[in-house]
Amino acid sequence: MKEYEFTLKFNFSDASISPEYYVDLLGAGGCDDALIGVGQLGRIALNFNRQAENALNAVCSAIADVKKVIPDAVLIEATPDFVGLSDIAEILGFSRQNMRKLMINNRASFPPPIHEGKAAIWHLSNVLSWCREGNRYQVNELLQDVAKANMQLNITKEIENIDPLMNSKISAVL
Repeated sequence: MKEYEFTLKFNFSDASISPEYYVDLLGAGGCDDALIGVGQLGRIALNFNRQAENALNAVCSAIADVKKVIPDAVLIEATPDFVGLSDIAEILGFSRQNMRKLMINNRASFPPPIHEGKAAIWHLSNVLSWCREGNRYQVNELLQDVAKANMQLNITKEIENIDPLMNSKISAVL
């Protein structure tokens, strides 16, 4: 068994219920391996340190445990996944400037961001995979696994927003 660290952020359908109400219930319901944040009304974040055979099992079992206690909870995001350049630099132990230089000097092979603007955003898993290629940099294997599982989870949960007619046209041109 390996221990994976990740955060799950949920939204409640009934925002009038204080998140504090759920803290003891979540602990008793299998989330005793999570630090629970209740800063916003109608939202809750759980920072897990969960043991499992693999990262996907860890994340999925945590979601199932939350859903047992709060059936109407809607997953907003699983992290780590979406990261900016500063986040990447911190994870790899670089300065932001060094990370930016690394990205610019390797523009042809560096993973493209999923959003490019004033602040670009990447999937952490893609950047960590790039770092591991050719033994460029040491990457924590557990972090790589949980980032990949969270990326797949976040992408999959957005599938419900796909319009089938638009998707067929988009798929034809990609």
